Formats: sequence, C-alpha cells, structure tokens
Amino acid sequence: MPFGRKPAKPRAFLNATGLYDYAVRSLGRQMRTEADLRRLLQKRAEPGESGEASVAAVLVRLRERGYLNDAAYAETYARLRHDNEKLGQRRVRQDLQQKGVSAELIAQTLDARYANSDEEALARQFLSRKRLPKPESPKDTARVMRRLLTAGFSTKVIYRILRQWDVPDEALAALNDLDNLEEDPHSED
Repeated sequence: MPFGRKPAKPRAFLNATGLYDYAVRSLGRQMRTEADLRRLLQKRAEPGESGEASVAAVLVRLRERGYLNDAAYAETYARLRHDNEKLGQRRVRQDLQQKGVSAELIAQTLDARYANSDEEALARQFLSRKRLPKPESPKDTARVMRRLLTAGFSTKVIYRILRQWDVPDEALAALNDLDNLEEDPHSED
C-alpha cells in the first residue's frame, strides 16, 4: 500500500486582479516568456471564455507596464547562455523555441548575439569549462562529440577541433558513420 498524501484542496479560480498579482509574483521570481506565463495563468483562471479574457487582459496590462517583454527575455537568455555557459547558437535557438519565443525574434536575437563570436573558440571554451580532456580512445572521442553536439555546435566545428587534437582518422570515420545514421535512421543501404 503506497503512502498516500492527502488530496490537495482544489484551488479556487482567480479573478483578473488575482491573476495579475499571481503573474507579478511569478515574474518577480523568474523572467518568463509570454507563452510560459500564459500557460501558468490558464491553470489558475476560470475555464471558458471569461477565463481566457481575464488572462488576455492581464497579459496586455503586463506588457503595457514593461513587466513582460519577449525581446528582452530572448536577449537576456541568449547573452547568459553565450557568455556564461558557452553554448552554441543551435542549442540556444532550440531552448528559446521551446519557451515559446517567436521564430523571427529568435533569429534577430541570435544574429545580434552570435554575429561577432567565433564558434570554434566558443566550443573550446565550453570544453575547458566542462573540463573535457583530449580524447584517448574512440569511446572518449564519441563522448566529446556528443557533448559538443548537445551544446549546440556544428559538426564542422567539432570535426575541426577533433582533427586539431590529432584524433585518429579511424575514430573520426566511425563518428561520421554514426552521424550519417542519426540523420536518417530508417534508410536502408
């Protein structure tokens, strides 16, 4: 018999004032996109058209007062991921898309942030930040490649770094075969 928790009392739905206060507290804790905040507010609003209207009114009010700005969010997010975490442009693009930022805004933000940055230098900074040593075996080579791909760097830059580390061509060829399989896993030779 599992240890059960007492069922939580159902929360009362919030009116427009309550939703606004909830949104301000939420934004005080963490910057959010409009889509993310809309999702949070819809959970607390009345179901139906009146709840949707309340959520829309709260979002308009927050935008007017400058509390909700997707452009500022995207710029801050991209700056922190670029400067602190040393992530590549592809990873930041995917993260912003998941957070509900528009594709046009993402493109503008990333073009401005990554225009003057060298992807290879950024990848090397990522490797040193994560303390990833020069690979000694094919398994280590694959691990380094996976980490760099996950961090959002292009395969061209990854192969350039691995070649400069004098990784054997056999290991790179094996990775290239894996890379081709990942592109189309259902194709048959």
